Amino acid sequence: MSNYVVTLLDTTGIQSYIFNSNRLRENIGASYLISQATGDLDPNTDDWVKKQLEQLGVPKNRQQEPIKDSGLNAELVYAGGGNAMLLFKSMDIAKDFTRKLSRQILEHAPGLNIVAAHDDFDWKNDCLYEKVKKLQSEELEKQKRARIPSAPLLGLGVTAFCNSTQLPAVTTNEGYIKDIDEEDICLVSRETEAKLKVVSSKHGEPANQSLKTRFADVLHQTDYQFPYRMDHLGRSRGESSYYAVIHADGNGMGERFKEYGKNSRNNCDYVNRMRGLSNSVNQASLAAVKKVVRVLINSIDSEGKVMGKFPIFTQDGTPYLPFRPLVYGGDDVTFVCDGRLGLALATIYLQALQEPLLDDGKQMTACAGVCIVKSHYPFARAYALSEALCNNAKKFIREQKQDWGKEFSGIDWQIAASGLFGTIGDIRQREYQVVTGDLTMRPVLIQEEENEWRTWSNFISAVECFNGYRDEQECQEWKDRKNKIIALREKLREGQKATKQFRKAYRIDRLPLMKGGDEIALGETGWTEKHCGYFDAIEAMDFYFPLNQGVSDDCLQAENQAVE
Repeated sequence: MSNYVVTLLDTTGIQSYIFNSNRLRENIGASYLISQATGDLDPNTDDWVKKQLEQLGVPKNRQQEPIKDSGLNAELVYAGGGNAMLLFKSMDIAKDFTRKLSRQILEHAPGLNIVAAHDDFDWKNDCLYEKVKKLQSEELEKQKRARIPSAPLLGLGVTAFCNSTQLPAVTTNEGYIKDIDEEDICLVSRETEAKLKVVSSKHGEPANQSLKTRFADVLHQTDYQFPYRMDHLGRSRGESSYYAVIHADGNGMGERFKEYGKNSRNNCDYVNRMRGLSNSVNQASLAAVKKVVRVLINSIDSEGKVMGKFPIFTQDGTPYLPFRPLVYGGDDVTFVCDGRLGLALATIYLQALQEPLLDDGKQMTACAGVCIVKSHYPFARAYALSEALCNNAKKFIREQKQDWGKEFSGIDWQIAASGLFGTIGDIRQREYQVVTGDLTMRPVLIQEEENEWRTWSNFISAVECFNGYRDEQECQEWKDRKNKIIALREKLREGQKATKQFRKAYRIDRLPLMKGGDEIALGETGWTEKHCGYFDAIEAMDFYFPLNQGVSDDCLQAENQAVE
């Protein structure tokens, strides 16, 4: 038999499903439900795709065996990030699978939308790559456009609404949260209830148990837990009360999958390539997040302080890491942390992500957006800004790629001392544009480029110099002189001439060294032709300090070797 069916699954509206709530528990539950709906390639996980395949008579330990040789009804090619590709023996089996999976999603993850596209193909005579390409560009997109949006009845007569989704409420969150304060009790819809259920201790906390299992090798022999609430990320009352949302996304991964599949020798090779690349992306991403957790743990001293700067949150003797991954295991990653750690942890993630080679023999680059806001700033809004910042960094990379000759990782960030209003473009225009030009050097490259001064190393060098972390002579001018630094910030706003006069008045030979670009102009006036080199560093002084990365990474190295 050589006639089969290829099926593509795609989860739509993932971001709004996860981040439409300002409550971390609901975000955690939503992320877990999405991972359950489309699963991954790890045979040790127990998601709904694998369960439905088992009901078709395909054992979990054989779901990746070639369908043309195994005699089984289906084969799981790849899964993860809200997408999946499967092969079936017939159209009836394929539709029966999607029907049952859809029913399970409707019952256990209300509000989550999934679309499916099927197509017959002849293993001997058809090119599977072309079939999948056509399904993705035509049929799957057609399904998304043709799908009738859900229009639930919003209530009859007097109806109470859910605080998060604005859908009709069916209960309150009281029975799903341990030790809930009376003022935190609110009405929830069926969708929100499903999210809370998977993080509830009453129902076994499957979302947290899954996270603990994934990070068991990192948390081994420690008492650290991942927080369920923003307030548990480590805010210091009266000193610092900020949290950071970090959204990172791989550069051009969709095109890389297409290009890698296009060069397949045959259908078997195509299946192996798609599965291998998908698996290597998942492993590289997970290893990078583990590196972040490992560095963070290594930076907490015996007194429970991060690098001696601020204490982590502890409740009933249980220490909580000031960090929580929400979406991970693919090229699209989101995590939250204490605002003072956002820049450092985002960079550690990006640097670790590009260490291993993926299955196509190339490294993975990515861009990240870091939004640092006050503790009670709406989380959904903070996430939207972090995503916009990530896209801003991607745009910067794309525009400069031709000049550099290769692709780099990049990062952009925004720190909100009060509130943030409008788009990133509006904010930058309103707060950072002066007569001389642009006060920001953001976005910046993570790696070094010979002729580019807008790099992470230059930014951090300036921050550490102003904070007194460096011993160079030029840095001694600024150590423990906060008022002087603030005065410099105001002169930078006035432009090159004012900054040069300020430097001469204080007998400062030059500003902190920045390599690449016009080093002389930067050192003397603080400006290049269009951009200020030091305003960002002064603004970020309280939101960056070096973490302890001198920990043995045996586990990370083993994972990276597995990817290679």
